[in-house]
Amino acid sequence: MTGAPDYGQGIDSERALKSAVRRTCGDRVQIIEGIIQPGAPTWDHERAARVVRRQIEDRVDELGCVEGSGNLDLPGSSNWYVPDIAVVPEALAKGGGALLPDQTLLVVEVTSESNAETDRVVKRRRYAEYRAPLYLLVDRIEGSVTLFSEPGHLGYTRVDGPHPFGAVLRLPDPFGLDLDTSGLASA
Repeated sequence: MTGAPDYGQGIDSERALKSAVRRTCGDRVQIIEGIIQPGAPTWDHERAARVVRRQIEDRVDELGCVEGSGNLDLPGSSNWYVPDIAVVPEALAKGGGALLPDQTLLVVEVTSESNAETDRVVKRRRYAEYRAPLYLLVDRIEGSVTLFSEPGHLGYTRVDGPHPFGAVLRLPDPFGLDLDTSGLASA
């Protein structure tokens, strides 16, 4: 025997660590700037995501895509996200594991008391850095929606909003539809 084995040889340690965290903590866990954050959204949080999902689902089908809350990996960083909604081409979703933000058509995050600043600042910056073309922030705390587009290394270069719940927000191509946000307001 020539010494201790090299366990790191040929292994992507970043991916192995992210996979181990998810296996240990469950599918809904995220890693945000190196901090493990289990996700257990409230029913009101889920209701807000459903309001958006129902309005886009027909167009998502027409585009040959699927919408869901699948895994997004941000390689080279200590981040692994599970967005509230991501729209991805069906061909990538079939048999796929984690995808990259630039493989999405739209990412939607819905804020909660515990993660509002993360969604507003950290995820917005990271989604732009990893080229998610459209990032829709549904801010339940502020009662507003904001659409970020045209990602760059310093962030999104186009911002539409914030608009108060009740406003109509245009989702640009490839969606080309108006999102009615009146259903997002709490009763």
